[in-house]
Amino acid sequence: MLELLTTGGWLIWPILLCSIASLAIVIDRFRQLRTEKVMPPGLYDRIEKLIQDKKLTNAHVSTLADQSPLGRIFSTAINNAHLRNADLKATVEDSGRHQIHEMEKYLNTLGSIAAITPLLGLLGTVVGMIKVFAAITVVGVGQPQELAEGISQALVTTATGLTVAIPSLLFYRHFKSHIQALSIDMEREVLRLFALIEHTKSNDTQAASKQTAEK
Repeated sequence: MLELLTTGGWLIWPILLCSIASLAIVIDRFRQLRTEKVMPPGLYDRIEKLIQDKKLTNAHVSTLADQSPLGRIFSTAINNAHLRNADLKATVEDSGRHQIHEMEKYLNTLGSIAAITPLLGLLGTVVGMIKVFAAITVVGVGQPQELAEGISQALVTTATGLTVAIPSLLFYRHFKSHIQALSIDMEREVLRLFALIEHTKSNDTQAASKQTAEK
């Protein structure tokens, strides 16, 4: 196998480097984008109970921010619950965009690898064909062994480039689709937290008004 790859010439090495980078990104994104890591099960229910029981502390919020992307958005919403609804929404949207950006980390690189490696393979094909025509000019077409190096380089680099590009493109599209689905689910959870915060603020306002009236 190694001997076959070496026939691809120097262009095979950047393609192989791209394959290593692509594999590293795919493994990292599979680890970081697991649904239970992005959106821990039961996270909203635990926060709802703490808020309703008035047991939510700064320690809880700090822990929440360290747990997951959804937890960081929740902590932003809770820390800014005193703002007007429009300002709170804008602040949380900023936090959400930041978390989505973090979830998409390295995906542009993966997409670039999917686009570049076929071009590197094509460049290897062109270089190989140049060698073939150069050999034809020197020895003619009667000695196939003299043409074999250029033909091998053309075929090997093209095949290797496509072998790296195709799975890279598939994983790139998979992760983009997965992140989009996660963002929709996260938005739904955040809207539930918004409703809870608004309800809590309304109850607190009514309780304060009642105490003022009783005085």
